[in-house]
Amino acid sequence: MFHTAVLDLPFPLRRNPNQGHIVQRHQEWLLGHVGLAGAIERTAYEKWDVPRLAAFTSPDCATDDLALAADLIGFYFLFDDRFDTDLGRAPARVAEVCTRLTALVHGEGPEPGARTPVERAFADLWERSAHGMSARWRARSAYNWEWYFACHPAEAAGRLSGRLPDREGYLALRRGTAAMETLFDMVERLNRFELPQEVLHHPDFRQMRQLAADIPSFTNDVHSYSQELARGDVANMVMIVREERGGTAEEAAAEVMREAQTMVDRFRELSSRTPATCDLLGLAPAARDAARRYVDGLAAWIVGYHRWETDTGRYGDNPQPTEGS
Repeated sequence: MFHTAVLDLPFPLRRNPNQGHIVQRHQEWLLGHVGLAGAIERTAYEKWDVPRLAAFTSPDCATDDLALAADLIGFYFLFDDRFDTDLGRAPARVAEVCTRLTALVHGEGPEPGARTPVERAFADLWERSAHGMSARWRARSAYNWEWYFACHPAEAAGRLSGRLPDREGYLALRRGTAAMETLFDMVERLNRFELPQEVLHHPDFRQMRQLAADIPSFTNDVHSYSQELARGDVANMVMIVREERGGTAEEAAAEVMREAQTMVDRFRELSSRTPATCDLLGLAPAARDAARRYVDGLAAWIVGYHRWETDTGRYGDNPQPTEGS
């Protein structure tokens, strides 16, 4: 790991006290969806410590909701790792996989008996996620899942070309494949509230959401740089900064972390304005509470993910997967 891969974070690190209650449940969910993990060894997966990441990033939710958070995170990781194989260099095949998954959030797609292991796992997660949420939330979440899935063929095409994207192209792609918008939708779902639209789309909240999405993407690129370089990935900010500025990989990683720190500082500034923003909007007490909880949820993702990524086995000695069904 690069020596500079640590942020100065002004938010408290909190851990959900229910973490211990979901470890076995998450293992059982994985066993119930055999085929999702491909060729990832169980011992390697356990080193990633997915329940710990869920507990750090969803510190306030109930046990059942924390179990859902862990299952979702496990899906993201295992689904993403499928494209570290030859499949990840076949854009048309990736598009077929992702189009079938996208159809599920729109109430379409393959019937249960015709679904692949990945489709069965995702259908279960989507059903649990959407339960009890408004039509407005479901429509937004479906759009964000479509965005996530639809970006994978472009990422595969980038691997095939071997060309580094420019910064703007990188951000356009990374903001889709990072899936952060789907995760931020789950801040509401896991904590059992929904934001009023005037809060969700207020400029301050839109900026905070974008910053909270970009910070983990930038720091992840630092932590995963060696692995991605070795397998020929090109959508990595360390690589892009090195191309822009020259110098060593260490110097480029330091610059990426400086940019991430600037984003952290901006998020803190914006979050401090939340009470005043609520006043200006004339929000009722319940809406004010939802706004506060949402900002807390974004901050939990920033600090919780960063704490987890500094020592998880996911970016250490875990073996590379092989393509599975």
